[in-house]
Amino acid sequence: MRRALLVGSIVIIVISVFGHYLPEDPQAFGLLTLVPSLFLIVYIFWTKRILEALILASLMGFLMVHRGGFFEAFNDAVLKVLMSEDMAWLFLVCGLMGSIIALIEHAGGSFAFGDWVSRRAKTRESSLLWAWVLGMAIFIDDYLNSLTVGSSMAPVTDRHKVSREMLAYVVDSTAAPVCVLIPISTWGVFVGRLLESNGLAAEGEGLVYFMRTIPYNFYAWFAAGIVPLVILGIIPVFGPMKRAETRASETGVLAPPGSEKIDIKAGEAPYVPKRPRLVNFFAPMIFLVAATIYFDVDMARGVVSTMAFMFAIYVVQDLVGAAEFAELSVKGIKNMLFPLLMMVLAFTFAEANEQIGFTAYVIHGAAPLMSPALMPVITFFVLGITEFITGTNWGMYVIALPIVIPLSQTIGADPVLAVAAVLSAGVWGAHICFYSDATILSSAAAGCDNYRHAVTQMPFGFVAAGLAAIAFVIAGYVT
Repeated sequence: MRRALLVGSIVIIVISVFGHYLPEDPQAFGLLTLVPSLFLIVYIFWTKRILEALILASLMGFLMVHRGGFFEAFNDAVLKVLMSEDMAWLFLVCGLMGSIIALIEHAGGSFAFGDWVSRRAKTRESSLLWAWVLGMAIFIDDYLNSLTVGSSMAPVTDRHKVSREMLAYVVDSTAAPVCVLIPISTWGVFVGRLLESNGLAAEGEGLVYFMRTIPYNFYAWFAAGIVPLVILGIIPVFGPMKRAETRASETGVLAPPGSEKIDIKAGEAPYVPKRPRLVNFFAPMIFLVAATIYFDVDMARGVVSTMAFMFAIYVVQDLVGAAEFAELSVKGIKNMLFPLLMMVLAFTFAEANEQIGFTAYVIHGAAPLMSPALMPVITFFVLGITEFITGTNWGMYVIALPIVIPLSQTIGADPVLAVAAVLSAGVWGAHICFYSDATILSSAAAGCDNYRHAVTQMPFGFVAAGLAAIAFVIAGYVT
């Protein structure tokens, strides 16, 4: 804490001193727009404390724009984030997903599922392959995917001394990478609407245009595809992940230090239900997917209706009473508070970056390097790094697509390939980011510190990114 206060004070003093020499117009900051992001990355690697890093980097950005009124600007930004429709959606969906997980756990659904999988997953490799298969099957939303697969598979992989880092990697690699390849998903609907609003697709044709990008969404294909190769040892485990696996197998310490802060099941004693039944796991999951699709792929309506469905089936079976149902629901929401707090700070940092013009500066700076053939791979790398820093993939899409689409049309590049590169960049950047929603929720569900999850997953993310880059180069010259 003393170090954070000292560093924060130094940062504020330095920026305050040099703030006098900064241009009044943030659009004239130029390279200075990179300063808060560089500070954030260095501070995270130095201290491994992500919450402090997000706060200090946000304050730095607001100080650059608002000078002496930086703290008020920070406060306004936090309020703006909390009151935004996106954050309200996150609190509703993620909070109630925590409730759904707590209720399934109490009703014995998770226990029954774990027992059912354990009878079939008799080795370390097979337990992880089951997690991969389950992740591929729950394609409707990446949040649903991460939270369901991570929380339900952790007890299974624990029996085979699989590190939580490895489980989090498998979970994260079959969440957003799978959802962005499926039209009937929250990702497909969101991107389709963006394509319509930016004039690339006619009204009502956004989803059809999104489907044209699927074959070219190379990072998503490679990220999900190399997971079984890693599990089976065809691609060897190396780097920080190898050290994590060695720790788990030799010492039995499955989770890295600090994981209890983000683990949604931290501090809970093992619960053995009286009547574990597999139907109490699958029925809510199937209903949730079906309800979400029924409500035009609206995840918020899906989770609310699923809560009502669970109340009916669990009360009828006398698994919970009305009062206990309410208590478990609140408990599940509480379990999600720390991950949600981290996402609030990540969105606040993104707001600071938007005010100093970070994303627009990076994109416009890369524009002179563009050619029809090289635009896809340059877009992938530039926006992937941008997403790694900002941590909000959908937010990056909102900013980047209105710039990339007309740019591709102006220079004669294939717009479909350019959009696919933007989508791949968002998934890749969020995949390796320490504080993206994908990293946070996968870490929370798997019970793994999000810094360690990002560090151990990063090498495999770069492997998939390298393969994707080659594919984008080839596609850029062929199409």
